[in-house]
Amino acid sequence: MSKLVISTSSFDVDSNPHIQHLLQEGMHIASNSHGRKLTEDEAIELLGADAVGMIAGIEPLTERVFASAKSLKVISRCGSGLDSVDLAAAKRHGIAVLNTPEAPAQAVAELAMGLILSALRRICRTDRLLRAGEWPRTQGQLLAAQVIGIVGFGRVGRRVARLCQAFDAEVIAHDSYVEQAPEGVKLVPLEKLLAEADVISLHLTYDAGTHHLLDADAFARMKPGAVVINTARGGLIDEVALAEALTSGQLGAAALDVFEQEPYHGPLLKCDQAILTSHIGSLARESRQCMEIEAAENLLRGLGNAGLIKDGLIKNV
Repeated sequence: MSKLVISTSSFDVDSNPHIQHLLQEGMHIASNSHGRKLTEDEAIELLGADAVGMIAGIEPLTERVFASAKSLKVISRCGSGLDSVDLAAAKRHGIAVLNTPEAPAQAVAELAMGLILSALRRICRTDRLLRAGEWPRTQGQLLAAQVIGIVGFGRVGRRVARLCQAFDAEVIAHDSYVEQAPEGVKLVPLEKLLAEADVISLHLTYDAGTHHLLDADAFARMKPGAVVINTARGGLIDEVALAEALTSGQLGAAALDVFEQEPYHGPLLKCDQAILTSHIGSLARESRQCMEIEAAENLLRGLGNAGLIKDGLIKNV
Protein backbone atom coordinates (compact mmCIF):
# COMPACT_ATOMS: atom_id res chain seq x y z
CA MET A 1 0.00 0.00 0.00
CA SER A 2 1.20 3.55 -0.77
CA LYS A 3 2.40 5.41 2.33
CA LEU A 4 2.69 9.08 3.18
CA VAL A 5 4.47 10.25 6.33
CA ILE A 6 3.42 13.42 8.17
CA SER A 7 6.11 14.13 10.74
CA THR A 8 4.91 17.50 12.04
CA SER A 9 2.77 16.59 15.05
CA SER A 10 0.38 19.56 14.78
CA PHE A 11 -0.73 18.86 11.19
CA ASP A 12 -4.53 18.92 10.74
CA VAL A 13 -5.17 15.94 8.49
CA ASP A 14 -8.97 16.10 8.79
CA SER A 15 -9.27 19.65 7.44
CA ASN A 16 -6.80 19.29 4.56
CA PRO A 17 -8.65 18.50 1.30
CA HIS A 18 -5.52 17.35 -0.52
CA ILE A 19 -4.61 14.83 2.18
CA GLN A 20 -8.21 13.68 2.37
CA HIS A 21 -8.13 13.07 -1.38
CA LEU A 22 -5.02 10.91 -1.03
CA LEU A 23 -6.69 8.94 1.74
CA GLN A 24 -9.70 8.32 -0.46
CA GLU A 25 -7.34 7.15 -3.18
CA GLY A 26 -5.94 4.51 -0.82
CA MET A 27 -2.86 6.31 0.48
CA HIS A 28 -1.91 5.22 4.01
CA ILE A 29 -0.95 8.05 6.38
CA ALA A 30 1.72 7.45 9.03
CA SER A 31 1.83 10.26 11.60
CA ASN A 32 4.13 11.46 14.35
CA SER A 33 2.68 10.19 17.62
CA HIS A 34 5.38 11.69 19.87
CA GLY A 35 4.01 15.25 19.96
CA ARG A 36 7.50 16.70 19.39
CA LYS A 37 10.32 16.88 16.87
CA LEU A 38 11.43 13.43 15.80
CA THR A 39 14.97 12.17 16.24
CA GLU A 40 16.89 10.79 13.29
CA ASP A 41 16.14 7.21 14.37
CA GLU A 42 12.45 7.99 14.84
CA ALA A 43 12.28 9.54 11.38
CA ILE A 44 13.86 6.40 9.90
CA GLU A 45 11.37 4.19 11.72
CA LEU A 46 8.36 6.28 10.68
CA LEU A 47 9.39 6.44 7.02
CA GLY A 48 10.29 2.78 6.73
CA ALA A 49 11.15 1.50 3.27
CA ASP A 50 7.71 2.14 1.77
CA ALA A 51 7.00 5.88 2.23
CA VAL A 52 6.83 7.66 -1.13
CA GLY A 53 6.15 11.14 0.23
CA MET A 54 6.70 13.10 3.42
CA ILE A 55 5.27 16.28 4.87
CA ALA A 56 8.17 17.23 7.08
CA GLY A 57 8.71 19.29 10.21
CA ILE A 58 12.19 20.13 11.51
CA GLU A 59 13.46 16.63 12.25
CA PRO A 60 16.95 15.79 10.89
CA LEU A 61 16.64 14.42 7.36
CA THR A 62 20.12 13.11 6.70
CA GLU A 63 22.00 10.80 4.35
CA ARG A 64 21.28 7.98 6.79
CA VAL A 65 17.55 8.71 6.70
CA PHE A 66 17.46 8.86 2.90
CA ALA A 67 19.48 5.67 2.52
CA SER A 68 16.91 3.86 4.66
CA ALA A 69 13.80 5.39 3.04
CA LYS A 70 14.27 3.60 -0.26
CA SER A 71 10.90 4.54 -1.79
CA LEU A 72 10.91 8.21 -0.80
CA LYS A 73 10.48 10.58 -3.75
CA VAL A 74 9.17 13.86 -2.30
CA ILE A 75 9.71 15.87 0.89
CA SER A 76 7.31 18.76 1.35
CA ARG A 77 8.54 20.88 4.25
CA CYS A 78 5.72 22.45 6.26
CA GLY A 79 7.55 25.70 6.86
CA SER A 80 10.30 27.77 5.28
CA GLY A 81 13.64 26.60 6.70
CA LEU A 82 15.51 23.74 5.07
CA ASP A 83 18.52 23.62 7.41
CA SER A 84 17.35 20.28 8.86
CA VAL A 85 17.44 18.67 5.39
CA ASP A 86 20.67 17.45 3.82
CA LEU A 87 19.85 18.85 0.39
CA ALA A 88 22.91 17.33 -1.28
CA ALA A 89 22.00 13.88 0.02
CA ALA A 90 18.39 14.34 -1.09
CA LYS A 91 19.59 15.18 -4.59
CA ARG A 92 21.84 12.11 -4.68
CA HIS A 93 18.88 9.92 -3.77
CA GLY A 94 16.59 11.57 -6.29
CA ILE A 95 14.31 13.11 -3.68
CA ALA A 96 12.60 16.40 -4.49
CA VAL A 97 12.53 18.90 -1.59
CA LEU A 98 9.88 21.65 -1.44
CA ASN A 99 8.96 24.21 1.21
CA THR A 100 6.38 26.88 2.09
CA PRO A 101 8.39 30.09 2.62
CA GLU A 102 5.59 32.64 2.42
CA ALA A 103 2.77 31.10 4.49
CA PRO A 104 4.37 31.28 7.99
CA ALA A 105 6.08 34.65 7.56
CA GLN A 106 3.36 36.87 9.00
CA ALA A 107 2.74 34.56 11.96
CA VAL A 108 6.44 34.47 12.88
CA ALA A 109 6.73 38.25 12.49
CA GLU A 110 3.76 38.85 14.76
CA LEU A 111 5.15 36.48 17.41
CA ALA A 112 8.48 38.33 17.25
CA MET A 113 6.61 41.59 17.84
CA GLY A 114 4.74 40.08 20.76
CA LEU A 115 8.01 38.92 22.30
CA ILE A 116 9.65 42.32 21.78
CA LEU A 117 6.77 44.10 23.52
CA SER A 118 6.60 41.50 26.30
CA ALA A 119 10.32 41.85 26.96
CA LEU A 120 10.31 45.64 26.93
CA ARG A 121 7.24 45.99 29.15
CA ARG A 122 8.18 43.04 31.43
CA ILE A 123 4.73 41.54 30.85
CA CYS A 124 5.54 37.91 31.66
CA ARG A 125 7.51 38.69 34.82
CA THR A 126 4.80 41.05 36.07
CA ASP A 127 2.19 38.36 35.50
CA ARG A 128 4.23 35.82 37.49
CA LEU A 129 4.67 38.22 40.42
CA LEU A 130 0.99 39.13 40.50
CA ARG A 131 0.00 35.44 40.56
CA ALA A 132 2.45 34.98 43.47
CA GLY A 133 0.47 37.51 45.52
CA GLU A 134 2.48 40.65 44.75
CA TRP A 135 1.31 43.87 43.10
CA PRO A 136 4.41 44.94 41.15
CA ARG A 137 4.62 48.44 39.73
CA THR A 138 6.95 47.36 36.97
CA GLN A 139 8.55 50.05 34.85
CA GLY A 140 9.29 48.96 31.32
CA GLN A 141 10.52 50.68 28.17
CA LEU A 142 8.86 52.20 25.13
CA LEU A 143 9.33 50.42 21.83
CA ALA A 144 9.20 53.86 20.20
CA ALA A 145 12.36 54.86 22.09
CA GLN A 146 14.44 51.86 20.99
CA VAL A 147 16.80 51.16 18.12
CA ILE A 148 15.69 47.82 16.69
CA GLY A 149 18.40 45.74 15.00
CA ILE A 150 17.13 43.08 12.62
CA VAL A 151 19.61 40.40 11.57
CA GLY A 152 18.33 38.73 8.41
CA PHE A 153 16.18 40.92 6.19
CA GLY A 154 14.05 38.45 4.29
CA ARG A 155 10.31 37.75 4.41
CA VAL A 156 10.03 37.78 8.21
CA GLY A 157 12.66 40.42 8.94
CA ARG A 158 11.03 42.94 6.60
CA ARG A 159 7.65 42.39 8.21
CA VAL A 160 9.10 42.92 11.69
CA ALA A 161 10.74 46.12 10.45
CA ARG A 162 7.40 47.49 9.22
CA LEU A 163 5.67 46.58 12.47
CA CYS A 164 8.38 48.27 14.53
CA GLN A 165 8.22 51.35 12.34
CA ALA A 166 4.48 51.52 13.03
CA PHE A 167 5.47 52.01 16.69
CA ASP A 168 7.84 54.83 15.63
CA ALA A 169 10.94 52.82 16.48
CA GLU A 170 14.20 53.35 14.60
CA VAL A 171 15.17 50.24 12.60
CA ILE A 172 18.61 49.15 11.42
CA ALA A 173 19.30 45.85 9.69
CA HIS A 174 22.06 43.51 8.60
CA ASP A 175 21.84 41.00 5.76
CA SER A 176 24.82 39.90 3.69
CA TYR A 177 22.57 39.21 0.69
CA VAL A 178 20.55 42.43 0.69
CA GLU A 179 21.95 45.53 -1.00
CA GLN A 180 19.01 47.93 -0.67
CA ALA A 181 16.59 48.36 2.21
CA PRO A 182 13.15 49.99 2.16
CA GLU A 183 12.72 53.60 3.19
CA GLY A 184 13.46 54.24 6.84
CA VAL A 185 15.67 51.16 7.35
CA LYS A 186 19.44 51.54 7.37
CA LEU A 187 21.62 48.57 6.39
CA VAL A 188 24.71 48.30 8.60
CA PRO A 189 27.54 45.81 9.25
CA LEU A 190 26.79 43.24 11.95
CA GLU A 191 29.37 44.71 14.32
CA LYS A 192 27.69 48.13 14.14
CA LEU A 193 24.26 46.61 14.67
CA LEU A 194 25.40 44.71 17.76
CA ALA A 195 26.92 47.87 19.22
CA GLU A 196 24.01 50.23 18.50
CA ALA A 197 20.77 48.24 18.76
CA ASP A 198 18.70 48.18 21.94
CA VAL A 199 16.73 45.18 20.67
CA ILE A 200 18.29 42.55 18.39
CA SER A 201 15.91 40.23 16.56
CA LEU A 202 17.17 37.26 14.53
CA HIS A 203 15.50 36.34 11.23
CA LEU A 204 18.18 34.53 9.26
CA THR A 205 18.79 30.96 8.17
CA TYR A 206 20.95 28.55 10.12
CA ASP A 207 24.01 26.82 8.69
CA ALA A 208 27.62 26.16 9.64
CA GLY A 209 28.47 29.80 9.01
CA THR A 210 25.79 31.15 11.36
CA HIS A 211 26.19 28.57 14.14
CA HIS A 212 26.30 30.47 17.46
CA LEU A 213 26.29 33.79 15.61
CA LEU A 214 25.43 35.30 18.98
CA ASP A 215 27.97 33.97 21.46
CA ALA A 216 29.68 35.32 24.59
CA ASP A 217 31.81 37.70 22.54
CA ALA A 218 28.78 39.05 20.67
CA PHE A 219 26.85 39.59 23.91
CA ALA A 220 29.82 41.47 25.39
CA ARG A 221 29.77 43.86 22.41
CA MET A 222 26.08 44.71 22.85
CA LYS A 223 24.74 47.66 24.79
CA PRO A 224 24.32 46.93 28.51
CA GLY A 225 20.69 45.98 29.02
CA ALA A 226 20.09 45.02 25.37
CA VAL A 227 17.28 42.62 24.50
CA VAL A 228 17.75 39.57 22.27
CA ILE A 229 14.88 37.95 20.34
CA ASN A 230 15.09 34.68 18.39
CA THR A 231 12.20 33.27 16.37
CA ALA A 232 14.45 31.86 13.62
CA ARG A 233 16.60 28.85 14.60
CA GLY A 234 18.01 27.76 17.94
CA GLY A 235 21.54 27.12 16.72
CA LEU A 236 22.02 30.82 16.00
CA ILE A 237 22.54 31.47 19.73
CA ASP A 238 24.93 29.99 22.28
CA GLU A 239 22.26 29.40 24.92
CA VAL A 240 24.72 28.84 27.79
CA ALA A 241 26.45 32.14 27.00
CA LEU A 242 23.05 33.84 26.75
CA ALA A 243 22.06 32.57 30.21
CA GLU A 244 25.34 33.89 31.61
CA ALA A 245 24.84 37.30 29.95
CA LEU A 246 21.34 37.54 31.44
CA THR A 247 22.48 36.46 34.90
CA SER A 248 25.37 38.94 34.89
CA GLY A 249 23.10 41.80 33.84
CA GLN A 250 24.94 42.44 30.56
CA LEU A 251 21.64 41.77 28.78
CA GLY A 252 18.34 43.09 30.05
CA ALA A 253 16.11 40.38 28.61
CA ALA A 254 15.81 37.69 25.97
CA ALA A 255 12.87 35.99 24.30
CA LEU A 256 13.32 32.71 22.43
CA ASP A 257 10.86 30.57 20.50
CA VAL A 258 13.52 28.19 19.13
CA PHE A 259 16.29 26.15 20.74
CA GLU A 260 19.20 23.94 19.74
CA GLN A 261 17.53 20.96 21.41
CA GLU A 262 13.75 20.77 21.54
CA PRO A 263 11.97 20.27 23.88
CA TYR A 264 14.26 22.64 25.78
CA HIS A 265 15.66 21.75 29.23
CA GLY A 266 18.63 24.13 29.52
CA PRO A 267 19.84 26.91 31.85
CA LEU A 268 17.53 29.61 30.45
CA LEU A 269 14.67 27.98 32.36
CA LYS A 270 16.19 29.46 35.53
CA CYS A 271 16.51 33.00 34.13
CA ASP A 272 13.71 35.34 35.17
CA GLN A 273 14.73 37.72 32.39
CA ALA A 274 14.09 35.08 29.70
CA ILE A 275 10.76 34.60 27.94
CA LEU A 276 10.56 31.12 26.44
CA THR A 277 7.95 29.71 24.04
CA SER A 278 7.75 26.24 22.54
CA HIS A 279 8.46 26.81 18.81
CA ILE A 280 5.02 28.28 18.13
CA GLY A 281 6.08 30.84 15.53
CA SER A 282 3.94 29.43 12.73
CA LEU A 283 1.10 28.30 14.99
CA ALA A 284 -1.37 31.05 14.22
CA ARG A 285 -4.57 29.40 13.03
CA GLU A 286 -4.92 31.27 9.76
CA SER A 287 -1.25 31.03 8.86
CA ARG A 288 -1.01 27.39 9.84
CA GLN A 289 -3.98 26.47 7.66
CA CYS A 290 -2.42 28.20 4.65
CA MET A 291 0.94 26.56 5.32
CA GLU A 292 -0.51 23.06 5.61
CA ILE A 293 -2.60 23.47 2.44
CA GLU A 294 0.46 24.73 0.56
CA ALA A 295 2.60 21.86 1.89
CA ALA A 296 0.01 19.34 0.70
CA GLU A 297 -0.23 21.05 -2.70
CA ASN A 298 3.55 20.88 -3.00
CA LEU A 299 3.46 17.19 -2.10
CA LEU A 300 0.86 16.44 -4.78
CA ARG A 301 2.84 18.36 -7.37
CA GLY A 302 6.02 16.54 -6.39
CA LEU A 303 4.35 13.14 -6.55
CA GLY A 304 2.96 14.10 -9.95
CA ASN A 305 6.40 15.13 -11.20
CA ALA A 306 7.75 11.79 -9.96
CA GLY A 307 5.09 9.95 -11.98
CA LEU A 308 3.32 8.59 -8.91
CA ILE A 309 0.11 10.56 -9.41
CA LYS A 310 -1.65 11.37 -12.66
CA ASP A 311 -4.91 13.31 -12.96
CA GLY A 312 -5.26 13.12 -9.19
CA LEU A 313 -5.05 9.32 -9.14
CA ILE A 314 -2.31 7.29 -7.46
CA LYS A 315 -0.45 5.00 -9.82
CA ASN A 316 2.58 2.77 -9.97
CA VAL A 317 3.36 3.00 -6.26
